[in-house]
Amino acid sequence: MELLMLVPFMLALLYPFMFLLIKLVHQWREQGTCYILHYECFKPSGDRKVDTEFCGNIILRNKNLGINEYKFLLRAIVSSGIGEETYAPRNVISGREESPTLLDGISEMEEFFYDTLDKLFHRTGVPPSEIDILVVNVSLFSPEPSLAARIINRYKMREDIKVFNISGMGCSASLISINIVQNIFKTYKKAFAVVVTSESISPNWYSGNDKSMILANCLFRCGGCSVLLTNNQSLCHRAMFRLRCLVRTHLGASDEAHESALQKEDNQGRPGFHLSKNLPKAATRAFFKNLRELAPKVLPLRELLRYFIVSQLRRAGTSSSGNKAVPTVNFKTGIDHFCLHTGGKAVIDGVGKSLGLTEYDLQPARMTLRRFGNTSASSLWYVLGYMEANKRLKKGNKVLMISFGSGFKCNSCVWEVMRDLEDGNVWEDCIANYPPKASVNPFMNKFGWVMDEKPETVTVPVD
Repeated sequence: MELLMLVPFMLALLYPFMFLLIKLVHQWREQGTCYILHYECFKPSGDRKVDTEFCGNIILRNKNLGINEYKFLLRAIVSSGIGEETYAPRNVISGREESPTLLDGISEMEEFFYDTLDKLFHRTGVPPSEIDILVVNVSLFSPEPSLAARIINRYKMREDIKVFNISGMGCSASLISINIVQNIFKTYKKAFAVVVTSESISPNWYSGNDKSMILANCLFRCGGCSVLLTNNQSLCHRAMFRLRCLVRTHLGASDEAHESALQKEDNQGRPGFHLSKNLPKAATRAFFKNLRELAPKVLPLRELLRYFIVSQLRRAGTSSSGNKAVPTVNFKTGIDHFCLHTGGKAVIDGVGKSLGLTEYDLQPARMTLRRFGNTSASSLWYVLGYMEANKRLKKGNKVLMISFGSGFKCNSCVWEVMRDLEDGNVWEDCIANYPPKASVNPFMNKFGWVMDEKPETVTVPVD
């Protein structure tokens, strides 16, 4: 009789997991197949590197800056986590950042396009004529004809190619592009797709003195990546990764989140990219909403069961003790590597703390920020390249990608490694130097003085 009384309780306990199992089976059937055959990250030429002295010179060139803004920028650079080998656009290198031309933006994009796509087609042996789908994402530059059309013209692609040229999607655009390909693959068999992801820095350098807008100049750098994908299962032996799941979260309905990161003009009519004080709050909210949907798709049943039981016990104990501590999910039970967007040192620290990650887990994102800076939507692929160059990626491993973007958005996906990977890729000539043996901030020696000075007492160095 006592056992019969326990039956309703047992069914109530098992029902959520039975529902979850049915949901996962349905999602697996709908997911389809999406493989990455190869990806190529862009490394600009050495004459475009930005060292400490040049950073100081760029700031001094801006005659609109007062002493407080000057100190603010130097403090941001010193604490940014960026090193001396990031890349700036050619018009900034030549001192023309305040008067960019249309050709500056087009040249920056074409230099990246042709370098990565030439290598991509050569390395895979897949000719441009076999590409069925092309997705190009560059948020802040949309010329006519489109950037995608320029690629099609250059490589003489087929007339029936499915083309998507998306803009305004910010740093999370890579995974949006992957999602577009994933959905098209459901209706096209044995297709090839190319995703081209970058950001245009040349025409978007801010030359004003609004602190909410000059910060972007400290973090964003030149870069990009081209990715070749297929749903042809006969090519799975050649594939590097297989897409397991992808989750997109958009908080655009919230005015606060929507306005936390946007392109606008300052009071003097100078265009730039505004980052508000509400950005961390919007990012945190989007992040946890995204993880809430992602967790059931990627974590083992034992971890979900543990979380459910602990949550129920905490909830039962809250009424008597008043303790409202929220149990956390251990994502490391289902994920081997974490590919985090290099939005800045604070972003990496915050995500790492929320997920309970170690310095080993965060090292790829930190080193990518140091070496290449924030290359917007392409940052994730440089982080992935670091893992590969360090021979971390082994067959069967799961890699979680997490990105944030204006809107406000948080997008994530999980890739399964299809074979042991150890290509040196874009990191080949410098991977031995990362992480640095001595944790030295290259900007601290030159600009460290500004960290302790008060705004009204700062004097601008002339040497």
